[in-house]
Amino acid sequence: MTESAITWSIAGLTALGVVTRPFRWPEAIWAVLGAALLVALRLIGPAEVWTGISKGFDVYLFLIGMMLLSELARREGLFDWVAAIATSHAKGSPRRLFVLVYVVGVVVTVFLSNDATAVVLTPAVYAACRAARVKDPMPYLLVCAFIANAASFVLPISNPANLVIFGAHMPPLAQWLYHFTLPSIASILVTYAALRFTQRRALVAKIHDGLAMPPLSFGGKCAAVGIAATAVALLAASAFDRPLGLPTFLCGVTATLAVLVISRQSPQPVLRDIAWGVLPLVAGLFILVQGVEQTGVLRILVERLHDAAASSPRDASLAAGVIAAFASNLLNNLPTGLIAATVSHAAEVPVQVTAGLLIGVDLGPNLSVTGSLATILWLIALHREGEAVTAWQFLKLGIVVMPPALVAALLALAIMPQ
Repeated sequence: MTESAITWSIAGLTALGVVTRPFRWPEAIWAVLGAALLVALRLIGPAEVWTGISKGFDVYLFLIGMMLLSELARREGLFDWVAAIATSHAKGSPRRLFVLVYVVGVVVTVFLSNDATAVVLTPAVYAACRAARVKDPMPYLLVCAFIANAASFVLPISNPANLVIFGAHMPPLAQWLYHFTLPSIASILVTYAALRFTQRRALVAKIHDGLAMPPLSFGGKCAAVGIAATAVALLAASAFDRPLGLPTFLCGVTATLAVLVISRQSPQPVLRDIAWGVLPLVAGLFILVQGVEQTGVLRILVERLHDAAASSPRDASLAAGVIAAFASNLLNNLPTGLIAATVSHAAEVPVQVTAGLLIGVDLGPNLSVTGSLATILWLIALHREGEAVTAWQFLKLGIVVMPPALVAALLALAIMPQ
């Protein structure tokens, strides 16, 4: 077996380990083991390991900031307060609550990113379901996973992978909206229709609507201000074409310190309850991608994409989107985004082709639990609440939800005049 075949085999087995979690080991262990195996077999050297890790620095900062805000909001009762509002507006209707969760999920994803939807919104939705005495909270929790990807290309900040794919070639906001508004609308509406249809039987029983509105503590207000400030900071960073990690990190740290200092609390409980394992998980995935890049396969992809784009940008956009969508479920969309960025920049393809790749990388992960970092973060949030979804359960739903939304979004992109 060649070195390239061994590298790809390790990458595939690592992805399988992250999905299935053999021995119930955390996802991060399998990602780190896969990266360590590449090093042990000398398929990748220390320099390449460091290059892979360093590519994720902005993502690490972004995740730390979001996890701090999420844990602060949970501890200070912000989620319970939001849950009471949602339950009140639902007025005993599970369908109305479903729509409310979906709309809020769209807003959070668009202005705070898909990872924020997984980290911040999921516990809030669980709290709302608990407050409404919902027998089966899963339909509402599934919204958090699917809308996190379906609405993640409305704005550049809606998904960190967007910044990875375009990099220094990020189009102006007006051009971005021109290319992605119609595909985003198609993705959001088709995903809603599919989810609403598949969950229709669970959205029948009346839910409780007599919950008293709890007062929002000072700490909860600080958490809310921190989340709002993060949204503003991300929009500003995107407008000036700056990385999103540092402003998110600073907002999370500032809000947390403000609450801890004023209330004279120890930081230990907050730091202890954060899911730190997601950081080595992301680092391991970046290292694996660096190993895959060493195999030389990317050179072939660059040539094929360049030729296809030269022949028909529209057809190349459709094909690239479909391929990127399914590749994201094998390698995770963030590493796939890195590969897509490398290939598209080297092939010097038109914006339409890069846009097709981006839609595939952003929306394709709705097929499986390993597809995106947001979905993995969602799974971790579920585990904390005592809920669980198997890879097979998610895949059965993803097969119904993702392909129609992907086709609708890519066709919407294709009909736009270029």
